[in-house]
Amino acid sequence: MEEKSVIKRGVKAPEFSLKDQNENEIHLSDFKGKKVLLSFHPLAWTPICAKQMKSLEENKKRLDGLNTIALGVSVDSVPTKKAWAKDLGVDQTKLLSDFWDHGGFAKELGIFRDENGFSERANIIINENGEVDFVKIYPIKEVPDIEEIINKLKE
Repeated sequence: MEEKSVIKRGVKAPEFSLKDQNENEIHLSDFKGKKVLLSFHPLAWTPICAKQMKSLEENKKRLDGLNTIALGVSVDSVPTKKAWAKDLGVDQTKLLSDFWDHGGFAKELGIFRDENGFSERANIIINENGEVDFVKIYPIKEVPDIEEIINKLKE
């Protein structure tokens, strides 16, 4: 199995253009001057992914206070993201679809799991200058600790 190259701290984050659950086109450049948390989750409608996305929604005010936009990202389609967001009660956090080119953005970041057809569970923090400040891949069955992310954003 070939080793994939995961995006590293200190490099310029690649621009992206992905649709959110409301079919809005979202780009990294939309958030100039802000920090961006890319919170990748494998698939909608799974319990651990649900906890991960609800955690972003529940901590939105804290993230806002840290000048940070949280984006949930997975390979699910826009209609799936829309239905799932409604079911979860997630209405302030943008859930982005990396559906087509299937997992293209996750592949660009080196966090796509070819054997499964979805991304790793990962958090990537991009600073106000568009550089990667933090990258962590979590075990698939583990909910990322939002407090760890909050503390990293405070640094």
